Amino acid sequence: MRQPLLHLGLPVFLFALLSALPASAHVMDGPLDGFGSGFGHPLAGFDHLLAMLAVGLWGAQMGGRSVWTLPATFPMIMCIGGLIGMTGILPGQPIEYGIALSVIVLGGAIAAAWRAPEWVALALIAAFALMHGYPHGVLAPRASDPAAFTVGFVVSTGVIHVIGIAIGAALKPIGGGRLVQALGAAISLAGFWFLFGLVTG
Repeated sequence: MRQPLLHLGLPVFLFALLSALPASAHVMDGPLDGFGSGFGHPLAGFDHLLAMLAVGLWGAQMGGRSVWTLPATFPMIMCIGGLIGMTGILPGQPIEYGIALSVIVLGGAIAAAWRAPEWVALALIAAFALMHGYPHGVLAPRASDPAAFTVGFVVSTGVIHVIGIAIGAALKPIGGGRLVQALGAAISLAGFWFLFGLVTG
């Protein structure tokens, strides 16, 4: 009975994921407070959410040190991206494309069950973290308490990573890890959908 339920649940999940319109968390209207706005920012856009979830999934899939090195590296480097974002020196459009690319690549790595050398995985995570941190930094000066806003989005990112790790650990034994790979494929497809929205929008 378990296998039919899994086969039924996966297409439903894929449909729900791919039928969602591309959502951007990179522009938030209205006043921003401190911790609450910062915590909610990564949750407000599906592109941010899926990339951060994928970091935890990929770490859990690879196992070993990667379970904690990938999720620990992302928030730290994201803070650097946030500092760069506060300067506003980079155009927003390339960052948007980079964020969509991060969802495609991270999902693809999970779908392929790619056990990348640690330095390669960390380099990818660091590059993508810079891109995801940038829009947070652009918004931070608008917050009533920029420091609390920054703490909020870092904590939220960590929570999403932990959820990704938990999902990856729970699904890894099922079907020889194929369910995790299917989830990665769905994430990657969503990344292509975000990219399509940017190109056609």
